[in-house]
Amino acid sequence: MVFKVNIGTEKGKTYKIETEAEELIGKSVGDKIIGRVISPDFEGYEFEIMGASDGSGFPALKDVEGFTRKKVLLNYGLGMHKRPKREGKKKRSNPMPGGLRLRKTVHGKTISEKIVQINLKLIKEGSKKLPEIFSAPVEEKKE
Repeated sequence: MVFKVNIGTEKGKTYKIETEAEELIGKSVGDKIIGRVISPDFEGYEFEIMGASDGSGFPALKDVEGFTRKKVLLNYGLGMHKRPKREGKKKRSNPMPGGLRLRKTVHGKTISEKIVQINLKLIKEGSKKLPEIFSAPVEEKKE
């Protein structure tokens, strides 16, 4: 199973890598993992799983147990950013609509074979810096 892994740093830079890390299956959103699980290049690194999404684009929520899709009643802000239709496009002093809740389909917090993308946050950096790991070697031109 190939996972698309997005690694975010505190400076706002995101690095993308694809990996076949079987050790990620069974981990949950919020768990901390060592970098060696993703690739041997990340020796000494530590990451935290911040989120994930499955093949259909449904996000994995930290509050939903299991590894299947479920329909959950969400408040504004937690996986739901929709304004009620009656509000229209008019400006509001309070952007959060009072009392609005919608039932949305989300994925459970446990990573399974159905998960395609995993979002990680960098907690501890190893001896080799991220730009060095992700920089592609320059190919020489032959004349």
